[in-house]
Amino acid sequence: MVRMVLLPSLGPFHILHPRYNAATVLAILEAQGPPAVYLASHSPQGLEGGAWREEDPLLFHLLPWAEERGIPVVALDQEAHLKEEAEAFRQALAQHPLGAPHLERMGAFDQALLGLLKRPLTPELLADAAFWQEVEAVYRGFAEAFGEGPATGFRAHRMARVAEALRGREGAVVADFLDYPFLLKALPQATFPSHTPTEAERVRALLDRAWQLKEEDDWAALLQGLMEVGTPEALFLAAQIYLAAGQWEDALLLMEEVFRMDFQHPGYLPGYVLARFGQLLDLAGQRERALRAYRGVLALSFAPEEARAIALAGLRTPFRL
Repeated sequence: MVRMVLLPSLGPFHILHPRYNAATVLAILEAQGPPAVYLASHSPQGLEGGAWREEDPLLFHLLPWAEERGIPVVALDQEAHLKEEAEAFRQALAQHPLGAPHLERMGAFDQALLGLLKRPLTPELLADAAFWQEVEAVYRGFAEAFGEGPATGFRAHRMARVAEALRGREGAVVADFLDYPFLLKALPQATFPSHTPTEAERVRALLDRAWQLKEEDDWAALLQGLMEVGTPEALFLAAQIYLAAGQWEDALLLMEEVFRMDFQHPGYLPGYVLARFGQLLDLAGQRERALRAYRGVLALSFAPEEARAIALAGLRTPFRL
């Protein structure tokens, strides 16, 4: 294994990139066999307490992968709480009578970064220093306009401390998109390994596409692919397509099957399964079972906010199309 591997996390944007999705990251890590995985953008407290769940879905896949292999995952950002300063800065601007033009300028930088994140991202592009120079240029413009500190969540300061903590260590480092350029400079010996696409990556891309179901998608092809995969997540997404098409009876049959399987992973899935199952049971007139499903969502140690909202609404009023 190379001494240090450095990989970017795209956070919720992984779902947009079939060539650099969660399975791609795991495949690269698997090939490298790191003795440890270091999280540059999370604190030990945040990792332990699950604060990452709403902001970094990659960890729903990375953490179980590492646990199965006995690979320690170490969070290194001792000052991750300072990230909240960036949001506080925006809120302060919004409340200031003269804040509107500044917020407009911030929005322009946001759109520039969004454009980079929505470009088709592949391992080859992400291994190219020129791409990160573009990211850095946008970030630098923002920092020059608003200051390196509260406006940026003290990103430069935090990553300098993380880089220092990484000196002399071996393993793989995963860093948030905007933290990555800082570590790329601070850790010149770190590499982004070459990667050959895997079957797991193809399957993850199919699942990610189904999570984003759009009117113009080939629903029949998606359904066929999901049924061939046959995992709880795939069958849940197939049921989603049936429901979107108005075929709730077919969706319920699939969800009954999912409910008989082990649907604990990924960690976001149980909440979604129980919430949607409750709605389908309501459509079938099985109110008591639906109520149990909704209560099951609220009893979970974690459920996505969308699933909790569905469950709370379902407890109040039976779901109807």
